[in-house]
Amino acid sequence: MLSKTRIKFMKSLQNKKVRDEERLFVIEGDKLVKEFLIANLPIKMLLAKPEFLNSLKPDLIRSVNIIEDVSYNELKQISTLKTPHNAVAVVHMPEREMNISEIINQFCVALDFVQDPGNLGTIIRAAGWYGIKNIVCSVNCVDVYNPKVIQSSMGALLHVNVFYCDLKNLLASAIKNSVPVFGTLLEGDSIYNHKLDSKGIILLGNESKGISNELIPFITEKIRIPKFSKAREGIDSLNVGMAASIVFSEFLRKSGCLPD
Repeated sequence: MLSKTRIKFMKSLQNKKVRDEERLFVIEGDKLVKEFLIANLPIKMLLAKPEFLNSLKPDLIRSVNIIEDVSYNELKQISTLKTPHNAVAVVHMPEREMNISEIINQFCVALDFVQDPGNLGTIIRAAGWYGIKNIVCSVNCVDVYNPKVIQSSMGALLHVNVFYCDLKNLLASAIKNSVPVFGTLLEGDSIYNHKLDSKGIILLGNESKGISNELIPFITEKIRIPKFSKAREGIDSLNVGMAASIVFSEFLRKSGCLPD
């Protein structure tokens, strides 16, 4: 039976300040928990229904610090979902050093003030699908360990590094090293006609305001996704998560980095 102390602790991890202090975050769902176990990441706690625990091979859970079987009603008390799955786990945050010179020498993504957890999760998932290893967020972006980000990224966080910094520093370093900065702007050239590169930074902006005025001077290549519909009302922009997927696909297609 879950203690009140444990329930309180699990609920406290829904708060970013507590997550940062404890260096822990929560994942939910049978598939997601299994993926993290298979990846052999350090897991502090696994709380799951007995049938889920019994389905796991012993070597998968050997390194988990605390394992406790719980009921559906107990899962409801600690879950952020309306209908909880069979398992919840508490995972240690990875210790990753941000190396700007290394990041800008690869194809990477910069996000400016993306606030919706679903959007960030979708972008992480798209980056994982297209093999993009690094995403750099402005400090005012939503927290990558927000439960809704974790859910919408669907395990892609295992393959994508997400960092936070003052984007001016990142973009200034890119310019200094002759690395192109591709900014998605309404007045940009069509992405389907513009010359793209296998190296550079893709800068995506806020859901409603776009890219901040202070970052626009760093953009060396202005691009846009053209609208094919002639409708004037109701469709004035793309969701930033959808836009990211289109941009990633087109960059990799034109750079010749296609799978067999």
